[in-house]
Amino acid sequence: MKQRSMKWLKMLTEAKGVSGHEDGIGKMISKEMKGLATISGDKLGSVICKKTGLKNGPKIMLPGHMDEVGFMVKSVTKEGFIKFIPVGGWWPGVIMAQRMTVQTSRGEYIGVVGSKAPHKMTEEERKKPVEIKNMFIDIGVKDKDEAEKKFGVRPGDPIIPLCPFTEMADKDYILAKAYDDRVGCALFMDVIAELKNRKHPNVVYGVGTVQEEVGLRGAKTSAAAVDPDVCICLDVGIASDTPGSGEDDANGLGKGPQISVYDGSMIPNTRLRDLFIKTAERRKIPYQLQVMERGGTDAGRVHLHAAGVPSLYLGIATRYIHSSVSVLHKADYDNALKLLLEVIMQLDAKTVARL
Repeated sequence: MKQRSMKWLKMLTEAKGVSGHEDGIGKMISKEMKGLATISGDKLGSVICKKTGLKNGPKIMLPGHMDEVGFMVKSVTKEGFIKFIPVGGWWPGVIMAQRMTVQTSRGEYIGVVGSKAPHKMTEEERKKPVEIKNMFIDIGVKDKDEAEKKFGVRPGDPIIPLCPFTEMADKDYILAKAYDDRVGCALFMDVIAELKNRKHPNVVYGVGTVQEEVGLRGAKTSAAAVDPDVCICLDVGIASDTPGSGEDDANGLGKGPQISVYDGSMIPNTRLRDLFIKTAERRKIPYQLQVMERGGTDAGRVHLHAAGVPSLYLGIATRYIHSSVSVLHKADYDNALKLLLEVIMQLDAKTVARL
């Protein structure tokens, strides 16, 4: 993986930006893309990075959502503990005892997710995950008054998991929070950087969308702004190489980018799908076919724009998504970038018309 890619992944994953609070991520992307693309946006907060190859060529949209799953302050108890609600999809079993950052008007404060002590639980309570409504965050204050007046905690404040970007035992495996979907943002940034000195028969739009995790909202508004001819959505995919994941799905880390053949929000354009498969095989780029029965991506909204947009979802296999930490493999990122560039170079007006 290039040093540039590592820099962007570290910078983007360690940044904080739950749905509705993506401004900081957008500013980072805009700063890094300065001089490489023309920067604009939609009225919801999505960032649009335009790289022109052939003027008036087909418009190729590469959305990667800037938001991450997190939480929001709901209230503060009289003892100073923060009650919270999820922003995006969470399974309660991955939340307990995790460190969180609470962003307030006065600053950022680290806390830990707690609940009723297991020693005080009934046998029945101990058999099932603690419900989110029964959890709280302890930021280390004496009472409600101190939390609110001294540290500025109030309803609506975003809460973000705390996890530094880390190379693992085998340095090809990297651990971080928010790969979903800062990896997609880093990918479209890398595509634009790679196209800097290349002639390409189209206009590429790398789009950092907002509020994907709460309903694909930025995908709708940014599609209206771009009016794309083709959409290649960049997101994480499900890794099925961990114990208990089942034997009917061989997708895993280090086996190549995932070309989606089905997800809960979209059946991809079959001609675009086949173009990706044939290109990968011709260029000897490893790939996997992904069937994601639940969940969806920004492509689910973009492909319904106007009269319809030929669309595909390209995923990076990732372990433990929608939790405080996730793991991916550097080679999958590199091969996704190679495949994207190979396909984009083929998307001229004639090819797009055939889709």
